[in-house]
Amino acid sequence: METAKEKAIVSLMIDIYLRSHPSKRDDLIKLKTYAFKRIEKCPFAATKTFCSNCHVHCYEAKMRSLIRQVMRYSGPRMIFYHPLIAVSHFISSIKERRKICRSKG
Repeated sequence: METAKEKAIVSLMIDIYLRSHPSKRDDLIKLKTYAFKRIEKCPFAATKTFCSNCHVHCYEAKMRSLIRQVMRYSGPRMIFYHPLIAVSHFISSIKERRKICRSKG
């Protein structure tokens, strides 16, 4: 996946989370900046689809915990805010998981 697309999806998900958690605004701004840096420096960017499918987790523990919260909250809600992106992401995730399973066994 290209980095611009991955950044856009992360940004949308953080924005959805922010709508319901405005008190975490500062933490979420830091998370977005941190996530963008991690995406830009990813050595596997050319071959992976999403960070969740990566075998190396480069986020520090605090940020990994926060991005998980954001993804768990925003993921199901993406279908209402950005249905085409949500469906595309879902299909890509399934394809990537199948590819990973085939390469293991």
